[in-house]
Amino acid sequence: MPAKAFKLTEMRQHAADIFCAGLRAVDPVRAVKRSCNFDGRTLTIQGQAYDLRRFRRIYVIGAGKAAAAMASALEDILNGRISQGIITVKYHHGLPLKHIAVTEAGHPLPDENGLKGAEAIRKLAESAAGTDLVICLLSGGASALLPSPAQGLTLEDKKAAIDTLLSCGADIGEINTIRKHISGLKGGRLARACFPATLATLVLSDVVGDALDIIASGPTAPDPSTFQDCLDIVRRYGLKSRLPESILNRLQKGRDGRIAETPKPEDTELTGVQNSIIGNNFQALDAAGRHAATLGYHPLILSSMIEGETRDAAFFHAAVIREIAKTRHPVAPPACILSGGETTVTISGNGLGGRNQEFVLASAIHLDGLENMVLLSAGTDGTDGPTDAAGAFMDASTLERSRDSELNPQEYLDRNDSYNFFKRLGDLFITGPTRTNVMDLRIALVGGK
Repeated sequence: MPAKAFKLTEMRQHAADIFCAGLRAVDPVRAVKRSCNFDGRTLTIQGQAYDLRRFRRIYVIGAGKAAAAMASALEDILNGRISQGIITVKYHHGLPLKHIAVTEAGHPLPDENGLKGAEAIRKLAESAAGTDLVICLLSGGASALLPSPAQGLTLEDKKAAIDTLLSCGADIGEINTIRKHISGLKGGRLARACFPATLATLVLSDVVGDALDIIASGPTAPDPSTFQDCLDIVRRYGLKSRLPESILNRLQKGRDGRIAETPKPEDTELTGVQNSIIGNNFQALDAAGRHAATLGYHPLILSSMIEGETRDAAFFHAAVIREIAKTRHPVAPPACILSGGETTVTISGNGLGGRNQEFVLASAIHLDGLENMVLLSAGTDGTDGPTDAAGAFMDASTLERSRDSELNPQEYLDRNDSYNFFKRLGDLFITGPTRTNVMDLRIALVGGK
């Protein structure tokens, strides 16, 4: 039987629909309600039961792009039982809540609003007693939205350090390792602030492998990393002359034992904490693949753990797409190839873009001349780099249209200016804030002939 043929316009719409199906699977409200149940007496979180008759007060704290939606779901579940709460979200990601105050703040670089929100969260956590239950809501973006500079550091020090780390090619694990060691709340310190209250954390994962100590820089998880690890990262990327002197001094003092390490797995103040992953990238990929099948495609999930340089990832994905088009392996057209994770862009130019737009532009160069295919890569949070786009499309006509418009894709790639390339072609993918965040989704559709 011949493979089903689709028009390019139809395939572009299919790619967007498949992306949205993945988003629905990691909707924060659904994720919280799927993971939590309250029968009027007992709150159960992923099998762990909390008899609310034992607790005098219930506090809610948290941060992240999805925190407002998560908090809204928790308010519905607990039906007026929340005593007080405060969360911090990215600007334009807030929602009206009944019992929980919302602070909107800067991301990816922290700002004064974030600092005020973090201090309010710290004070509420420290006020919790042994008879209280604290529920913490964490999602992607919380590292920037929960800024609490360690003693001797300023917000400007942290901003300068994070700006340097974001541009040097370090991955999120490396960035958050340093964040944990220059913070007063990350790396398990928020959990320590909540002690002796009972603490349960709901986590929407935005990191490869769902490592609890890396998501949001692990404010309620024990931290296996060390000050020495931080200095190794500084050396690996040649950052000694680029980081603030105050940051380097703190890392060196910590390595020498003059500053206490972050809480470790054996810390008794963290042993009773429940950290629950309620949504992740694979859930989104799985739902996207199932929706692709209903549209007539043969889905194949490559991995939810794609990391490394964005351009290297583009080269690999382009090779898989070409293989399918030529040999019908590893899956026959019409095919939907899916992957997730979070790649890294080492910035060398002065253009505008994000890792998803750069991925699509680099892929387009490798796929020049290939017919009957569409590629979409986008951030599940609706944001890609410092732009208003979630990502970008390319299809079999992209480079032909760029030549007609006298746009040189390699020049745009060289100056990291993918946003303006796709804006000129009308190929940006703009969703607005999605209020969720489980890293990126890449969707490649290879049609039949």
